[in-house]
Amino acid sequence: MPRPEHRRDREDRAQDLYDDPHGAEPGPAPRSDILLSGNAAMTVLTVRHVTTYRYRQPVAFGEHRMMFRPRDSYDQRLLESQLMITPKPVSIRWIHDVFGNCVALARFSGRASELTFDSRIQLEHSPLNAPDFQMDADAKTYPFAYSAEELPDLARCMEPHYPDPDHVVSNWARQFLRVGHPTDTGTLLMTMTCAIQESFRYSRRSEAGIQPPAMTLALRQGTCRDFALLMMEAVRSLGLAARFVTGYLYVPDRDGPARLGGGATHAWCQVYLPGAGWVEFDPTNGIIGNKDLIRVAVARDPSQAVPLSGTWIGLSGDALDMVVEVQVSSDPSSDRASDRSDAGQAEIPAGAAERDGERRVVDQRY
Repeated sequence: MPRPEHRRDREDRAQDLYDDPHGAEPGPAPRSDILLSGNAAMTVLTVRHVTTYRYRQPVAFGEHRMMFRPRDSYDQRLLESQLMITPKPVSIRWIHDVFGNCVALARFSGRASELTFDSRIQLEHSPLNAPDFQMDADAKTYPFAYSAEELPDLARCMEPHYPDPDHVVSNWARQFLRVGHPTDTGTLLMTMTCAIQESFRYSRRSEAGIQPPAMTLALRQGTCRDFALLMMEAVRSLGLAARFVTGYLYVPDRDGPARLGGGATHAWCQVYLPGAGWVEFDPTNGIIGNKDLIRVAVARDPSQAVPLSGTWIGLSGDALDMVVEVQVSSDPSSDRASDRSDAGQAEIPAGAAERDGERRVVDQRY
């Protein structure tokens, strides 16, 4: 008698693995390597992101939720977007989530032993001048207060989201303040970004879930997502509004400090500064501003910015593996991974992220 089928949840979590595509774990970069965005020329970038799931026998698929389409803005303009899914879903519909991110919802019928999502986008990317921040005069020194008009909309992004009973995160954040004197806001945020870059070790983590910021501080290591979350919670403890960003990192073929997170989905954070708006801070690479950062989705918490999630229905041993490939290029005519300035591929065994009867797979390596 065949065993009963079980419904298995799958979350293709952008947050679970922020890894170097080749598994390297470089040490911290020197303080002088912090990168500030300048007014560089506009660049046309092409991103291809492919995720393939394989099964021992045909299984059924529930609804899948995708966040692949970048956010259109003054600093990045979407030129073309293609989403190919095999087997073909019976329906795809698009929505905007509570943060204004583009979300695609796919529904399937029938069964298959392989499921592939192939996202291809082309966009114009314009690095902006970030070092001066263009802040309001009142916000140039910390502490400052958000206006009565902005405060209600920023309130939830100002509240720490993770327990810090021993105040290790808030105490760590306060070390960047000048004792007894106002602190330059830009210097505060730049120094914190640089401190994470040079003092913490970038490492691979295959386990599902979120590493609490206090643990990241204790371990002095983590993924890109962990570093982004640590900085978010640190600045929130100081009363500033911060949010999570997921997207891609373009690693150009040029001299300069090594970048971590290329060839994969990347994560960083934004801090709201009056007069400047939401400003990018990538503590993994020491980038301030949007230079080489392709913004796909923003959220109050990393769990709200999952690039690909869905369910499958089958026997517990049906899942074989998942293969992910992310390519970012400034040459849209090139189709070979070897021709691209930034390409990465990951293969994750079926059991790597399965526990408690719940099937969780990782779409990218952070």
